[in-house]
Amino acid sequence: MWFRQLSAGRGGSVMVKENLADVERRIGEACRRSGRDRKDVTLIAVSKTKPVSMIEECMEEGIVDFGENKPQELRDKYEALPKNLRWHMIGNLQRNKVKYIIDKAVMIHSLGSAELAQTIEKEAEKHNLIMPVLVEVNVAKEQSKGGIYPEDAEDFIREAAKFPHLRIRGLMTIAPVVERPEDNRMVFRTLKNLSVDIAGKNIDNVSMSELSMGMTGDFEVAVEEGATFVRVGTGIFGERDYGVKV
Repeated sequence: MWFRQLSAGRGGSVMVKENLADVERRIGEACRRSGRDRKDVTLIAVSKTKPVSMIEECMEEGIVDFGENKPQELRDKYEALPKNLRWHMIGNLQRNKVKYIIDKAVMIHSLGSAELAQTIEKEAEKHNLIMPVLVEVNVAKEQSKGGIYPEDAEDFIREAAKFPHLRIRGLMTIAPVVERPEDNRMVFRTLKNLSVDIAGKNIDNVSMSELSMGMTGDFEVAVEEGATFVRVGTGIFGERDYGVKV
């Protein structure tokens, strides 16, 4: 497979280990500032375009949650690595690609359309499994991004919750790219408030226990605002190689 031939390069282990230690420290400090328990925040190492060797370095540091944007890449890495790892589908998921990851991902973070919910239901039923999903909310209403607008989230969730092979576990958002992490605080706070509001509706088959928000540039603010998953790639692995073809 394509990624087996890639290597982390000399000093890769040191870089990944040091970066992970720094990210862990910063998550811990954000938890302390906000009065949260560190155990309530899961670090997802976003390993897209990165080789198995670098994932193995993360594993040596105790990381078991990894995030992928491309279904085929998640599938291939799932097959190549130990089965105790937890793979999260965090990127835009096309309906014809659901079949690649339905029995491999522990959670789909990017449910953003009724059509995708329908396809996940169909594929999950085929495999006799229940797929945990997060509803992607486009809090900032950026035209370049998918997801449900906040004012439409409750109605969408009520419809998606009718599918017996889906379990809605919470919400996800991709915040805008900003120079100052603080500029995204209201995005994260809005998602948190929305989750509290929806949780109060007591909708069948819906839990608002998870909030997937915050990436390399702003994960500390996201933790302070209630993130239970933070998705960190560049902060752990360094810049991505977008020349890699999947």
